[in-house]
Amino acid sequence: MIRRLPAEWEDQDAVLLGWPHELTDWAPILAEVESVYCDIIRSLIRFERVVLVVADSRKVAAKLHAAGLDLDRIRFYQVPSNDTWARDFGPITVFEDDQPRLLDFTFTGWGGKFDARLDNAITCELSRQNAFAAPLATIDLVLEGGAIESDGAGTLLTTTECLLNPNRNPALNRTAVEAKLQEHFGVQRVLWLEHGYLAGDDTDSHIDTLARLAPHDTIVYQACNEPGDEHFATLQAMAVELQSLRTATGQPYRLQALPWPRACYDEVGERLPATYANFLVINDAVLVPMYNDPADAAALAAISEAFPDREIIGIDCQALVRQHGSLHCITMQLPRGVLR
Repeated sequence: MIRRLPAEWEDQDAVLLGWPHELTDWAPILAEVESVYCDIIRSLIRFERVVLVVADSRKVAAKLHAAGLDLDRIRFYQVPSNDTWARDFGPITVFEDDQPRLLDFTFTGWGGKFDARLDNAITCELSRQNAFAAPLATIDLVLEGGAIESDGAGTLLTTTECLLNPNRNPALNRTAVEAKLQEHFGVQRVLWLEHGYLAGDDTDSHIDTLARLAPHDTIVYQACNEPGDEHFATLQAMAVELQSLRTATGQPYRLQALPWPRACYDEVGERLPATYANFLVINDAVLVPMYNDPADAAALAAISEAFPDREIIGIDCQALVRQHGSLHCITMQLPRGVLR
């Protein structure tokens, strides 16, 4: 059987999200973040369905109905959760001979930083509740969806800081990790970035905060053009790395730089990991995080260049970044054939 990890821009059935509730870290700003979720879902259901993990189906449905959202486009599954980072606890879809298969990797709260025992069980529970038409396999490997990028044609992009971090799979070296990626995803090439980080990022440099694969051998990446910023040296080094990468046919990638948003901080002065690279590609559209920043418009324009055939939609994610994540982090696409 031929196994393939699809690109995010391929056809999708739905997007998976986890609704914030009083027992998550969102509690202090719950109403504010619920409003952001409503904005995201409003955009998503224009193009595809939404699968929503909730603590209380009736309560959340009432809120979405009050927001004017079409509940027929939303499927509710009542499942206990620690938090809402669906990118990292959700299933990763592969195709075997063009049939979808779901892989449920181990999620440990980014190397044990946070309690994730409930979140780690969500995908299995969704399968038990018949959310998926595709079969599910549980994989004994610590891996988050935000740590990998696929072009759908055998190339995977990731970072050494995350996948080789001893807080994930300490018994595996780089060669062993590559072998696991090839085994589970059918990839032929793994491209590693040694540089790039965001202050306030709990994920140990997930690739989806830094550099994203896009159609036509394009990489969209978060640049930093502020010499006085703490990120300048490492993101400049990452840009040099990206320039040295080659496609499967030996050509340089087409690089699309994203503007650098101004620094933003939480209420105690800790810097937050605002990044435009944390966008979500869906059917016929791209949802892009916005930060009420002068660079927002330029970010939309840059992503439009990479995805010229899609509608580009900005989503105010100022509330999301206060919990050290953004739009891509709270979503997981479910490719065609996955949804029951």
